[in-house]
Amino acid sequence: MKNLKKYILSAAVLVAFMSCSSDDDNRVANNVTLEFSNTFNSTPIVLGAATSAEATVNTSDAGQVHHFSELKYVVSNIRLIKADGTEIPYNVNNLDTGATVVNQAKPETLSYVLSDIPVGDYTEIKFGLGVRSDLNTLDQVSFPTFYDNAGSNDTEMHWEWGTGYRFTKIEGFYDTDNKELSFHSGSTLEGDEENYTQGVDAYRDITLSLPATATVGNSAPTIAIKADFDYLLSGNSHTVTLVSTEDISNNATPSAHTATEMMKFVENIGGNGTTDVTGMFSITSVEN
Repeated sequence: MKNLKKYILSAAVLVAFMSCSSDDDNRVANNVTLEFSNTFNSTPIVLGAATSAEATVNTSDAGQVHHFSELKYVVSNIRLIKADGTEIPYNVNNLDTGATVVNQAKPETLSYVLSDIPVGDYTEIKFGLGVRSDLNTLDQVSFPTFYDNAGSNDTEMHWEWGTGYRFTKIEGFYDTDNKELSFHSGSTLEGDEENYTQGVDAYRDITLSLPATATVGNSAPTIAIKADFDYLLSGNSHTVTLVSTEDISNNATPSAHTATEMMKFVENIGGNGTTDVTGMFSITSVEN
């Protein structure tokens, strides 16, 4: 009888083990969805024109009132990191299939699906705010889809005067008299067309830890990513009070022609690349 009990127990353990192994074997690559939400602190941003009554009114740390009429930014070079440290790149060298323009005015762009992600437990995500320097040319032959999407009339993420992409495009108004706020970031090149060298590098690598493990296999996780635009003027690196264009140091319309000043805003929203690798981004939830 004792031997029979041992046999039954051993068989039960074996069946359970085989069942678990079978479940693992049956897991296949699945999708991961990135859901972007653009906020000021925790309040979802509503865009609006100069005198809009619907637009979200924001107040910076310096007490400056402002609101946004346009918010767009490029996300590329996406990598998911497994619990064991293995890095899974997602079409990192193909802007057509591995990059997107997040546009607050287009709700459909706030959700980006990563397809056929390998089975595994993921604890971290990395992505680029902007486009890496080796891909940052207006290459409509290699990447026609991204080129068209970024350059369409209602997106305008190409520089009119340069060879690369805009990484962010933020428009709006500040102070009670609704002076124009216009911030466009992007990397700059120096020299002539045959011998370009890197000028200011506005690309930023974002690294975010997940608050819960994203398990890919039988489930297709959704990772909610918040971009807090309070950081534009009140980031970890700089506190900015916008002024008129006479004072170039806090120009409300920074551009590549004042690239040093542009970098204050870049470091606020994208981090400084060393002590701050999150910038304005955080993970709010993971749903498996």
